[in-house]
Amino acid sequence: MENMKILVPTDFSELSYKAFEAAAYFARAFNGKIVPFHAYIPLSEMDSFYYSGVGLSGNVDYGQVEKTVENRLLEVASEHVDAKLLDKPMLGVGNPAHAVAEGAEDCGLIVLTTHGRTGFSRFLMGSVAEKVLRLTHTPVLVVEEKSVIKPIEKILVTTDFSENSTMAFARAAQIAEKTGAEVDLINILMREGFDTDSVIAADVNLREKELATLVDTHFASVKNKVKSRVIVSFKSVHEAIVYENTKEPYDLVVISTLGRTGLDYLMLGSTAASVVRHVTSPVLSINPKRYLDR
Repeated sequence: MENMKILVPTDFSELSYKAFEAAAYFARAFNGKIVPFHAYIPLSEMDSFYYSGVGLSGNVDYGQVEKTVENRLLEVASEHVDAKLLDKPMLGVGNPAHAVAEGAEDCGLIVLTTHGRTGFSRFLMGSVAEKVLRLTHTPVLVVEEKSVIKPIEKILVTTDFSENSTMAFARAAQIAEKTGAEVDLINILMREGFDTDSVIAADVNLREKELATLVDTHFASVKNKVKSRVIVSFKSVHEAIVYENTKEPYDLVVISTLGRTGLDYLMLGSTAASVVRHVTSPVLSINPKRYLDR
């Protein structure tokens, strides 16, 4: 993650600017540079408002349009982060999700918000953000409206003991090592389906041993900062994770995605999708297959 480029897509809505705040934290921590990004589809005059009066229909000089948008990107980014952290802005043309994925090819992180304008480049879960999570090989930090951006001192990492879920561990360990943050590695055991407390206790014991092995294997560099535990819950897996974060919100939640055809195919079925939608903490998503192929 050191010296990485951080792509920050914006649709020029006020909420989308929140991503710059989170990106600035990672840029300072890892000596990175922020790349302001915007994808546009030049379809009609309705878009001209967002480009300071430059119309996008008729005989338009698209070179001038792109220059205007680049200037606007730098202006907006400079208002929210130190200019020393900024790299050259980047533009994409066409489908926003595909443009973001392509633009991030040489980046180590994408930071985006889950809500934006409802127009051509909206960033809503289920729309552009969902598709970006599915398409890109680059880790994605999702920041939502109520997310509080602050120094990372406590990280929540979840696992279902699948190989996919362990793919997120390396990034979590790197962040913990750099920031000095504590890590809670948790596994959720659903109470329903177990007949007796003794059976549950036996299963918890086995899972705790497996968690300890994962800590030794994947978090060796920050082992003294990692606490692992099994949570027995009557709630669904995602409800239990959200509840844990609600009791004492984490500064960062790290999850792994499968990257198939949408958020319903994330780790633990639709669990990760629900976590992304319902926690207020920033969520770092890793696409295991594409991350390994990179």
